[in-house]
Amino acid sequence: MMHPPKSCMMRIDIITLFPSMFSAIDKGVIGRAIQRGQLNIHLWNPRDYTHNKHRSVDKRPYGGGPGMVMCAQPLKLAIDATKNASEVPSPVIHLSPQGHLLTQAALQRFSKQERLILLAGRYEGVDQRLIDYAVDEQWSLGDYVLSGGELPAMVIIDGITRLLPGALHNPDSIRQDSFSNGLLDCPHYTRPEKFSNMTVPTVLKSGNHDAIARWRLKQSLGQTWLKRFDLLAKRPLSREEQQLLDEFIIEYRNEADKL
Repeated sequence: MMHPPKSCMMRIDIITLFPSMFSAIDKGVIGRAIQRGQLNIHLWNPRDYTHNKHRSVDKRPYGGGPGMVMCAQPLKLAIDATKNASEVPSPVIHLSPQGHLLTQAALQRFSKQERLILLAGRYEGVDQRLIDYAVDEQWSLGDYVLSGGELPAMVIIDGITRLLPGALHNPDSIRQDSFSNGLLDCPHYTRPEKFSNMTVPTVLKSGNHDAIARWRLKQSLGQTWLKRFDLLAKRPLSREEQQLLDEFIIEYRNEADKL
């Protein structure tokens, strides 16, 4: 169990067979949020809710096939115990390849909850009856399979924590993040001014904040057009944004013609 010295703004309960995987989660932004009383994390092991001497939580699947399936009963008891540990109601979120693809919009919605329960599955999956009985939402990191839901749970916690008020030193960082406005982030540069015969764009050294903001928006639009056109396809552009994107495309193609 990881808890702050005072009452917290948000509580996250994690149901996992491997609680030790979260031993290093209280570092960086998450650690500061815990210490400031913004975040409270509790770990629950389904093995503690078994009634056999081996504390096993998995059985072979009906119908045959490879692998094992997590049993419904110990997971139900673990979820029930988790819910009873606090009067604050919470959705149960199952981390599964069958879930919706995780988005920044979902993280923003989660960050406004007082409490979340994250269920980290293992093996070939979880008995469907447990999902039907107890799970409110299913989410996935992408179209690939991991060994369990622990890493996705950590990703969700990290993504949520960054959005908690005061969690970051500079709140402007959130507004400039990729996906915060439906676009990828613009390129960033720091010292030294020259690196491997490459220089920092002149506009970023100009001190003209309006020009810098315009350049960053243009680059953000352009990087999204180059790398994630699907995001542009579902995001209406203002007249200014369309103009900036058109400028980027012309400049990009002119540079490509020089090569």
